[in-house]
Amino acid sequence: MRVLIADKFEPAGVDGLNAAGCEVVYQPALKDQALVDAIATLAPAVLIVRSTKVPEPALAAGPLELVVRAGAGYNTIDVAAASRLGIYVSNCPGKNSVAVAELAFGLICALDRRIADNVADLRAGVWNKAEYGKAKGLYGRTLGLIGLGGIGKEMIPRAKGFGMPVVAWSRSLTPAKAADLGITLAASPEAVAAAADIVSVHVALNSATRGMLGKDFFGAMKDGAFFINTSRGEVVDEPALIEAIAAKRLRAGLDVFADEPAGGTGEFVTELAKLDGVYGTHHIGASTDQAQEAIAAEAVRIVEVFKTTGIVPNVVNLAKQTPATSSIVVRHIDRPGILAHTLDAISRAGINVQEMENIVFEGAEAAVARINVEGTVGAALIDSIKGHDDVIDVTVIAF
Repeated sequence: MRVLIADKFEPAGVDGLNAAGCEVVYQPALKDQALVDAIATLAPAVLIVRSTKVPEPALAAGPLELVVRAGAGYNTIDVAAASRLGIYVSNCPGKNSVAVAELAFGLICALDRRIADNVADLRAGVWNKAEYGKAKGLYGRTLGLIGLGGIGKEMIPRAKGFGMPVVAWSRSLTPAKAADLGITLAASPEAVAAAADIVSVHVALNSATRGMLGKDFFGAMKDGAFFINTSRGEVVDEPALIEAIAAKRLRAGLDVFADEPAGGTGEFVTELAKLDGVYGTHHIGASTDQAQEAIAAEAVRIVEVFKTTGIVPNVVNLAKQTPATSSIVVRHIDRPGILAHTLDAISRAGINVQEMENIVFEGAEAAVARINVEGTVGAALIDSIKGHDDVIDVTVIAF
């Protein structure tokens, strides 16, 4: 199996792929048309990327079977196009949670003590203890979390270590889960904004979260509060944040920006980064040796499992629910030709198969096939399937 790595990747990960019997092509500088051309020329079965964008032309350029995002998010991959082309998309969730939480708290501490401004003045030959000796401190201040996935959950023990109570909102957070975590459940992102002294964002970018934090959200934040974003820049309405920084004296620690460069270096100009009270970093949240080694190991595991079993761990683009209306359950003697006979009968009835599995009983004498279909299963079809000598029984379960 040929694997094209089109981004920076840990050497241990390359070694792991080679050890798994893969033919590895490592070209970390590929992007745009060069990526399309490489896929067309090399014809890899698997593509591994980090920040490199993978648009539809790249996906359609060769016989790709799987794209692995060596990280948690996958918004840089055209997942809809991959689904249309029958290409699996997988990611490595949770492997960078600690690293991102560490940076988020680093930004919180830096804002409170104005560390970047201290450094800049010292380098300029300015001593200003009178100004920089002013700080509120973090103990007893409320941390608000928007999103409570792996990274959001890693923020909780760190907040408790600083003596900070936590209020959080997440679509999956229930009162019982909040009680178990020792935090307060908020009814909405705006409720978090109103209750917190510091808000930290940890949501994935998708159609529901794009631009979700706008004027209403920032309008609900306390004057002088901190806003931390280490998730994706596009979840924030940046003009609304800029307005709130001026109107409410918000301070912001941002590791991500809308329309930031995809590669490791490049020119990037954003009004946000020029504002007083904004500390920006270069989308480095997951960029620790510990995180990258864990992510590389997970990417290797995904490829190895796919190579040996055809199963894709962490796949993100399979249908959560198909149009299937019923399941045809066929108990049969485990002999060649029975499934072909069954599928032929279903096809002749004009019914579409959505999902299927065939499970063999101990001893390999008998098996049961479950075939989820879209369409009306009539008596004639059941009789046709039963017409094979090795079919034991046929039942239909309506959904």
